[in-house]
Amino acid sequence: MDAGPWLPVPPVGYGGLENVVATLTTALRARGHTVVLAASGDSPLPVDGLVSAFPAGRFERLGSPYAQVVGDAHAHVLTVLDAVAAADAAGRPFDVVHTHLEVVGPGVLGAMGAVGPPVLATLHWDLRRNASFYERFDGRGRVFFAGVSDSQVARGPERLRRQTLAAVPLAVPVDGPPPLPAGERDDAVLVLARICALKGTDTAVRAAVAAGVPVVLAGPVGPFADRAALDAALATPGHPGTGHPDVAWFLEQVDPLLDGERARWVGSVAGEEKEGLLRRARALLTPVRWDEPGGTAVCEALAAGTPVVATARGCLPSLVEDGRTGLLADDEAGLASALRAVGGIDPAVCAAEARRRFAPDVMAAAYELLYAEAVRRTAQVPGRTGAPVRADSATATATRWVRSASA
Repeated sequence: MDAGPWLPVPPVGYGGLENVVATLTTALRARGHTVVLAASGDSPLPVDGLVSAFPAGRFERLGSPYAQVVGDAHAHVLTVLDAVAAADAAGRPFDVVHTHLEVVGPGVLGAMGAVGPPVLATLHWDLRRNASFYERFDGRGRVFFAGVSDSQVARGPERLRRQTLAAVPLAVPVDGPPPLPAGERDDAVLVLARICALKGTDTAVRAAVAAGVPVVLAGPVGPFADRAALDAALATPGHPGTGHPDVAWFLEQVDPLLDGERARWVGSVAGEEKEGLLRRARALLTPVRWDEPGGTAVCEALAAGTPVVATARGCLPSLVEDGRTGLLADDEAGLASALRAVGGIDPAVCAAEARRRFAPDVMAAAYELLYAEAVRRTAQVPGRTGAPVRADSATATATRWVRSASA
């Protein structure tokens, strides 16, 4: 299970992809699978093995110029290749490598050719971001893709769609306490996301002000987890993080809207603090300016019984049932109107729908079927020699996974 080198698994605070990996890995191990995790060395998740190129996450470098950061992703995948080779040499080859590392994961793993195990790459992002790669990449019957929503896959290039096995909605822990009724919640709405233009943070604040409700922003600004970290960096001449485009955008577009009371930024949150904010919020506000591919925070909010007010873009109409688990809008005025009306949404219905659709076992069962399909298809590729997954073992593996998924 390859999470990439950017954040520990699970992350402390922000980290949608890493939270998904943590949830899926835990569910797969509970279902009897052996999972070796490739992630930063400070990942605390219980696993059957940890493969790391770096002792700590490299997230703070993501805002650096491409030439300064691309080597980190490749160094990480080289460590994954070493682990694959070591497992093969020991006679215990990996059945599947499941990578979540954008472009570099499938690209480098695909270059192994017939000597490598089957690869499944989950697409967590807007596929237009690296469209030139997806328009040309050929997994040659050994590298396959999974989307996180049908709308995301539909926007991808035709070549990518042909290599995509399915779209698997994200999952989140759903075993929390019963949701608080609307009358016992705070007045404030919550924005749980990176603070940036694509997430529409400025729109969120203005819509909340127009609706007359407080708003809490929970998430990082560029590489900075909170106000103290940002202020310290701004006071340090030449600090590399201050050049991150999200920092300049925040200072210009969002910071002037904050008053510390009705509109405030609390930084990245995790654990009990995050759960408390989600559980008490009047609603989760998600006014995205892009076609959101997955929506982890939406699933987390619904699991806490918190209705979602969102822009009707990307995967959000498939996650939020308008009028039942939240309200969808097309513009800032519509979001403000929805915030005034969201008290009519029943938190118990939100939680019940989350348990039905976004439980970890639901996601794990779906991925078991995709792993089995990747193994089956790879075993049929002509001319495969020296592959660590043989046809006979592939059949046995597929049978085990299908049985597990249907149990």
